[in-house]
Amino acid sequence: MPEPRATTAPQPLKGLRVIEFTHMVMGPTCGMVLADLGAEVIKIEPIDGDRTRGLLGAGAGFFPMFNRNKKSIGIDLHQGEGAALARRLCASADVVAENFKPGTMEKYGLDYASLSEGNPKLIYATCKGFLPGPYDHRTALDEVVQMMGGLAYMTGRPGDPLRAGTSVNDIMGGLFAAIGVLGALIQRGITGRGMEVQSALYENNVFLMGQHMLQYAVTGKPAAPLPARDNPWAVYDVFTVKDGEQIFLAAVSDAQWLKFCDVLGFPDLKSEPDYATNNQRVLQRPRLLAVLRERLRDRGAAELASLMEQAGLPFAPIRRPEDLYDDEHLLATGGLADVRLPDGPKAGETVKTTLLPFTLGGERLGVRLDPPALGAHSQELLRSVGLADAEIAALKAKAVVA
Repeated sequence: MPEPRATTAPQPLKGLRVIEFTHMVMGPTCGMVLADLGAEVIKIEPIDGDRTRGLLGAGAGFFPMFNRNKKSIGIDLHQGEGAALARRLCASADVVAENFKPGTMEKYGLDYASLSEGNPKLIYATCKGFLPGPYDHRTALDEVVQMMGGLAYMTGRPGDPLRAGTSVNDIMGGLFAAIGVLGALIQRGITGRGMEVQSALYENNVFLMGQHMLQYAVTGKPAAPLPARDNPWAVYDVFTVKDGEQIFLAAVSDAQWLKFCDVLGFPDLKSEPDYATNNQRVLQRPRLLAVLRERLRDRGAAELASLMEQAGLPFAPIRRPEDLYDDEHLLATGGLADVRLPDGPKAGETVKTTLLPFTLGGERLGVRLDPPALGAHSQELLRSVGLADAEIAALKAKAVVA
């Protein structure tokens, strides 16, 4: 059995047992947050393992990213003994989390109504595509709700809806489920009773669109896709510079504009009457940007970044995900941590993963347990609910447990 790593970081949920029936991204994210906060999170996988263990391409990072700090047991829920075993584990739990299609958990007596009868303190987090209503029978994916929820429209160019470049709703839907669980835990401390927590991809996406919905409600003018937006600042764009590199530069106030001109050596633009105020510059934005693009195209991105940083002006190099492994800030602040890969062609190798983006007591919440191999903790977990080694061996022999 893998040994946990020592940690000095706070573990506010230590002693809390979470049983997780999840796959893909949304449900595992919920469990990962609770696990990072110190909970014992038990991932119940199909007898042949979570399908994301073997995904290729854009899915190759799912399992190692969202399943750290968890324990694994494989159980065949299709066998009566397996479903009974899962219910036995759930009887020992403070929290159960699941993200399967509606009706799945009921088939095995693992739904909230069934489990809470014998465990009224149970908190049950269900992560779905839609909250109960006219759409709840639909199959949802992050891309589906981005298209129907306005995010793809706002991200792409007019007439060219484009999904965001990461699993925005899956990840945030899992975060909101975890937030709901934390609230339910506080309520349970007051009332002594648990409750069901529901989180959904579509509703998460609609929440993200709230600012644009309110923009329309307040102004009466529909929000334009971000690539075609009415920009409130003239200098707020990506510039292609020397050797084809790109950098984002901005000046969002009159004081920043003056400093921008000074640091880049543009005294003529600083004294140009048509550029005197932000609103004047916005009215002249196409002309001003054309001038800036011409003057900056032979300047190096590193030089521009240095000048902007020294002046305290907004800027950003345009990076790819793999570039972040060398980010000096992440390396200096402990934003990346080692995990050992459990599956795939690089199984056993150690790579860097990202941590939750906050500190507790000044410390990042790190990796106590590597993403587990299938069934890595079966023996330990079954013993914890009273099974003898002979019983466990018999269940493994019948492929009820992995």
